[in-house]
Amino acid sequence: MSFPIQRPRRLRRTAALRGLVRETSLDPANFIYPLFVLHGSGVREPVPSMPGVLRFSVDTLLEEASAAFAEGVPAVILFGIPEHKDPHGSEAYDDEGVIALAVRALKKALPELVVVTDVCLCEYTSHGHCGVLDGERVLNDPTLDLLAREAVCHAKAGADVIAPSDMMDGRVGAIRTALDREGFAEIPILSYAAKYASAYYGPFRDAAESTPSFGDRRSYQMDPANAREALREVELDLAEGADMVMVKPALAYLDIIRAVRERVNVPVAAYNVSGEYSMVKAAAQDGWVDGDRLMIENLTSIKRAGADLILTYHAREAARLLTGKR
Repeated sequence: MSFPIQRPRRLRRTAALRGLVRETSLDPANFIYPLFVLHGSGVREPVPSMPGVLRFSVDTLLEEASAAFAEGVPAVILFGIPEHKDPHGSEAYDDEGVIALAVRALKKALPELVVVTDVCLCEYTSHGHCGVLDGERVLNDPTLDLLAREAVCHAKAGADVIAPSDMMDGRVGAIRTALDREGFAEIPILSYAAKYASAYYGPFRDAAESTPSFGDRRSYQMDPANAREALREVELDLAEGADMVMVKPALAYLDIIRAVRERVNVPVAAYNVSGEYSMVKAAAQDGWVDGDRLMIENLTSIKRAGADLILTYHAREAARLLTGKR
């Protein structure tokens, strides 16, 4: 024969055929929607560097979470902006702090919504770092006690999942011990196990008011050049009691997501972070790309790499697109 008998294009001929043989399915049931919450009432404050993303007071947060849940998004992750900051980030573990208030309100209004809480100190400290300081050095072990207090505070408020993001050594073990001791043995931990010191976090720091007042976070977040180290971090967190692990960011670290997926048998999450989101939005606003197609392509690539769960600011719009509700 002058032409190969195999013609892969046969299975691409129609949308129905393409759907029938599609290898990776993107489902809103796997999305976790990041939300920023602050004190006050009636607040819906746009984040300039993240088009379409807002900071909410607890009452408007309920409206946003309810709308997302109705659109098929089953989970949110909360980031708090306190009224006052101090060197030890004390509102992070205050039972009347903004996250505790938000969790209680969400679980009362939407008991079926999965509420994940980010456990870190950077949003709450006056210096913007993720732990206790000695001069300009971030101290690992004294920070663990505060992270454990924060996790217990969130669990008492009704959080379904605790997600430590600070990258202190040993924090999963400290949190697991504290949760178990306080009667929260059933609360799972989603560890930011492989969190890189990335330039993709810029818009988040704008939204969460968490830019360090000096230096950077490279002494505790991972070097973007390292892959094997990510697997070590994942294994350590699992040994300390993590139930799920996360890779952050996602798009520049698809190889890490794949390597983690092949190494472990627990759910793997990936965080489609603020910079990844904002680049899509900025390019779409200028007409350089088809924003909807690029959004779905990016999210599909994260799922294809091996992520079971995707934290994404696109959650609502992607859910509407996938379910045909827009």
